[in-house]
Amino acid sequence: MNLTVVRCVLLTLVSSSSLFPFLFAEECRTRMYPPKGPTFKSNVTWYMLNLDLPPNQRWTQVIKEKKAELTAMIQAIKDLANGFFHGKLVHLVDQELPLIVDMLPYPFNEEIKGIALVSGVPLGEVVLFNIFYEVFTVCTSVVAEDLNGKIYHARNLDFGLFMGWDKKNQTWTLTEKLKPLVVNVDLKRNNRTVFKSTSFAGYVGILTGIRPREFTLTMNERFNFDGGYIGILEWILGKRDGMWMSFLTRKVLENATSYEDAKKQLALTKLLAPAYFILGGNQTGQGCVITRTRINTLDVWEINVTLGRWYVLETNYDHWEEPFFLDDRRTPAMKCMNNTTKANITLPTLYDVLSTKPVLNKLTTYTALMEVSAGTLESYVRDCPSPCTPW
Repeated sequence: MNLTVVRCVLLTLVSSSSLFPFLFAEECRTRMYPPKGPTFKSNVTWYMLNLDLPPNQRWTQVIKEKKAELTAMIQAIKDLANGFFHGKLVHLVDQELPLIVDMLPYPFNEEIKGIALVSGVPLGEVVLFNIFYEVFTVCTSVVAEDLNGKIYHARNLDFGLFMGWDKKNQTWTLTEKLKPLVVNVDLKRNNRTVFKSTSFAGYVGILTGIRPREFTLTMNERFNFDGGYIGILEWILGKRDGMWMSFLTRKVLENATSYEDAKKQLALTKLLAPAYFILGGNQTGQGCVITRTRINTLDVWEINVTLGRWYVLETNYDHWEEPFFLDDRRTPAMKCMNNTTKANITLPTLYDVLSTKPVLNKLTTYTALMEVSAGTLESYVRDCPSPCTPW
């Protein structure tokens, strides 16, 4: 998304709402784990995805159980897309996307066809659901190393910015529709786990994943004029090529053989939009934020314990620049990380960091916690009762 547009809309929303007093950071949360209380909405159900099955059959169980929620989510996207694009995007979805689904790489195209068949949702609308996460996401990801060299990786997945603010309930429409679709998926081949992911029913890309004992990976949107809805429309019209970010992360989790191999693929593959890839490994020093344009890697910011940098933390702004003042999740998150200290970093203390406002906000759908050496993935659907920042 164009950063200027982001800032203008944020300013408009703030100036016209009663939420401005709550935009400031709170003190670091502590002892929030095990998850409970008003910020904890639910645990996340686990499913097994068999990669030995034909792609169009892999999601059948998940979609059968989540059909109603998927239908409601896609209808909400269509309703809101009408307002953003004067009906043009929905027209393209209905008329064009079913015809060009095969332009998507295999096996993603076949999995999407299977999801449409099982759910009864029109194919073009399932395609739209699978590409809409390239815009309007504001996330926080962190990779940290403890005193023993153990690597932890955690993230808040925030989605739905500008997607229908419900003034009465003080929630974002798409964020609330998305929460019932959060699932944990264990992707197996030959009855062995290839990787695990926290994802959304009906969404074939990967935003959060762990390849046990090898590496962990999350993706954050990079606000830039060369991404967002402009990129989606150009791709639909055949004017842009490259790989969807979430398809690349899945490809890496499924096929990369090591942290270094994953880092190379994430740094060199041509993308459809700019992105941040946050990667954690299984050895001391293996944690980085890869800042990408569509074509090039601008920076690889790594853990460096000799310099005292025992963690790297990314929201949605280049780490060498100041974040936008109305969207500064970085400063409170880093304050809480520093207060925690390297000696006390664990999955529970990372959960505390990610439970601190505005790191936790009205857009937060889930919190995921990963520990690579044990192959651990925990995730929790979140709420942020008012008073709470909208983003």
